[in-house]
Amino acid sequence: MSISRSRLDRFLAKHTDYNKKSVRLLLAQKRVKVDGDLATSIEQIIDKFSVVSLDDIILQQNTAIYLMLHKPVGVVCATKDEQHKTVIDLLDHQDKASLHIVGRLDLNTSGLVLLTNDSRWSEALTLPESKVEKRYLVTLAKPITADYISAFAGGMHFAYEDIITKPAKLKIINEYQAQVRLVEGKYHQIKRMFGRFRNPVVALHRQAIGQLQLDPLLPEGQSRLLTEQEVADIF
Repeated sequence: MSISRSRLDRFLAKHTDYNKKSVRLLLAQKRVKVDGDLATSIEQIIDKFSVVSLDDIILQQNTAIYLMLHKPVGVVCATKDEQHKTVIDLLDHQDKASLHIVGRLDLNTSGLVLLTNDSRWSEALTLPESKVEKRYLVTLAKPITADYISAFAGGMHFAYEDIITKPAKLKIINEYQAQVRLVEGKYHQIKRMFGRFRNPVVALHRQAIGQLQLDPLLPEGQSRLLTEQEVADIF
């Protein structure tokens, strides 16, 4: 989902009574500002977060929104669902309809979910070349052994997709719990990887995305805005 981008002359023609031919004169008369600076080129590219004004009257001023949500089990990562409550339903934000989900979790997985209206940021987080690590706490039905560590690190072949998973880090916490770090997110990947050992996943909880950890004081089902530092430091 890419942010809509447009040339300045097309934007002004769409949002004012001036046609594209007249826009050049507006710039020559120093009547147009973009992000507080006088616009000098009709070919300047703007996006949904560019602040555009004509005669100091704001034509566009959108704010980028970044939220973390503590997703409970039983809530679906979708904008609409006829059967289950969605993460959007949990939000208490006036602009929640404009948000999209960054890195979905399945119905029975809890933990950190990010939502934003800034698709440049979300795409940067999800691009394979970004290699943004996700950290999970996994609870298993059967005891975990040291054999799991090398198997996860070596990658596993998924026959259905005919792929080999990228190396994953597994740290044994106790007999029935492990921490898993991934830089990808194949379909039910963690459950399928433990399935190779015929060890069912009892609970799965995402603790962190990149450098951003789920706020330990954020109750299940609640959300909060990210700080500017958190938005920048996640990578």
